[in-house]
Amino acid sequence: MHHYKYKPNRLLRSLYGPGLIWSVRGKEKTVYLTFDDGPHPDITPEVLNILKREGVGAVFFCVGENVKRYPDVYRRILAEGHRTGNHTFNHLNGWKTSREAYIRNVEKCSEWVDSDLFRPPYGRIRRRQVAGLKSRFRIVMWTALSGDYDAGVDEGQCLKNALNMKGEGSIVVFHDSLKARGTVEKVLPLFIAAARERGYAFGIL
Repeated sequence: MHHYKYKPNRLLRSLYGPGLIWSVRGKEKTVYLTFDDGPHPDITPEVLNILKREGVGAVFFCVGENVKRYPDVYRRILAEGHRTGNHTFNHLNGWKTSREAYIRNVEKCSEWVDSDLFRPPYGRIRRRQVAGLKSRFRIVMWTALSGDYDAGVDEGQCLKNALNMKGEGSIVVFHDSLKARGTVEKVLPLFIAAARERGYAFGIL
């Protein structure tokens, strides 16, 4: 199993060009937890329980149709002090979607998710889509991708992927989705403990 895809590289960053956030500058020994693809009625509450127990805040990049389907779960995310971000209405792949259709879908998600944060599903977005969104959104990518959604990644490798932080201001991605079920619930507490052991504090974007 190759794990290179969980490490953003210079080629990927140059492909997308400027204007995307891969880490938070000037935040020494601070890590930013993010969760993609929710809310989900079973997994999101489990993640929220862990975060509450550990006293950690996070950003949940939510799919609009999931927010529409599970409004109570979405409200709980906000009620417990976390932030939310736009993750399109239908989890669109930007590489397979026209600029106009992509931006319309993001705007539709905005009807359900009131946020100036945006993350492209699959991390796939075209430069013209970035240009159409960057005046309204901070487009957030990542420093480390846990791979919790990947059946080929075991819990040990998932933790190792998540801990592949590049120093200050690292942004780490987990998922509150069906594909990540079990893995995120087991690895998240281990990640928080290991990050703290390394001297990291947790912030919210």
